[in-house]
Amino acid sequence: MNALLEQFLNYVSWERGLSVHTRSAYQSDLERFTTFMGEQSVPSMQAVTRARVVDFLEAERARGLSVNSVSRALVAIKVFFKFLQQEGMLVRNVTEAMESPRLWRILPGTLSPREVERLLAAPEGTGGRAMRDRALLELFYATGMRVSELAMLTLEDLHLDSDYVRITGKGNKTRIVPVGKQARESMATYLKDVRPKLSRHESEQHVFLTIRGRPFSRKSLWKMIKTFARRADITKPVSPHTLRHSFATHLLANGAPLRVIQEMLGHADIATTQIYTHIDQGRLQSIHSRYHPRA
Repeated sequence: MNALLEQFLNYVSWERGLSVHTRSAYQSDLERFTTFMGEQSVPSMQAVTRARVVDFLEAERARGLSVNSVSRALVAIKVFFKFLQQEGMLVRNVTEAMESPRLWRILPGTLSPREVERLLAAPEGTGGRAMRDRALLELFYATGMRVSELAMLTLEDLHLDSDYVRITGKGNKTRIVPVGKQARESMATYLKDVRPKLSRHESEQHVFLTIRGRPFSRKSLWKMIKTFARRADITKPVSPHTLRHSFATHLLANGAPLRVIQEMLGHADIATTQIYTHIDQGRLQSIHSRYHPRA
């Protein structure tokens, strides 16, 4: 992938005469893209699917990039794929039919409540690893935290006796998010019966630990979610962001105020949270039918 990227960058510099600034922007976006594909074990550009491209764009949005910046990344990917196809290095251009970035908006992928139930039940058995994984998934969905926030969660952030966790997000800002009964019970079991066996050092404060006693990385959590999604027979693209999006969408569908959802997600701007109003068409139709005088 790196060799193909280098060929493309030479092409846009020499043959298309793009500016140094534009070349640098393309390089930055596409290096993140190829790195992401490598992390997802995609062996070549031929193996990249549209779903993988969307996964990357969602990941970019989740790490704080604006819609304009993510749209710029999509432009770079589309130009890159078009170049590969023209040069005979790509049989099928999966980005060809993707919408124009000027019209494009990221509508986050979500799971239905039944799909979430299947996902949370995917870690089967009574062993320590299954109990840890159930607790992790339950807390993830219960709080809607980002995957990086879950990886960095420490014991002092847990206040399960008071039914909440303290989450440190972007800009080192902290927020308080309630935790429901099922997540509390799964966490209590994990903390009592499993985590002490995983922890190799008393000084280790991260909540979730691997079998080697180390904190999870974002990449390992990503792979875990993908694995359990397959085990739960969920065919749509699923990433750690999907649980966060589902958390927000399900809260909205059940009547939670948008401002409250904004606080729990840790969004600085409510405009970021408002994207969820676009995907909850069922609730909007229900409200219209209930309150509009000529519905």
